[in-house]
Amino acid sequence: MRLHTRLLSLLLALFISLPAWALNLNDAMSALGDAKASGQLGELPSGYLGVVQDGGQAAEIARLINQARLAEYQRLAQENGIQLSDVEKIAGKKALEKTPAGQYIQLNGAWQRK
Repeated sequence: MRLHTRLLSLLLALFISLPAWALNLNDAMSALGDAKASGQLGELPSGYLGVVQDGGQAAEIARLINQARLAEYQRLAQENGIQLSDVEKIAGKKALEKTPAGQYIQLNGAWQRK
């Protein structure tokens, strides 16, 4: 019973501390450059980030930044009276063009180094 109580206490402590390990948008933005430079994340033609090579917090970084991008794209679409898909295409084209050599972009459904 004593071991059971210790395990329960340990699990509770881990559960309580999980939010401290979670990324927020500022953390994700700070980590983005390294994640792209290391080949974990790349730019998609849709204007969003994609996971090239999963590892570390790549998926969480992409999720948080893509949420922020979607909110901004929706705002721009509404503000300019255009479709969200048009804003996404424009943003994707710009992101692909601005991606530095050596980082990943997706073209025709395949990841490639620019």
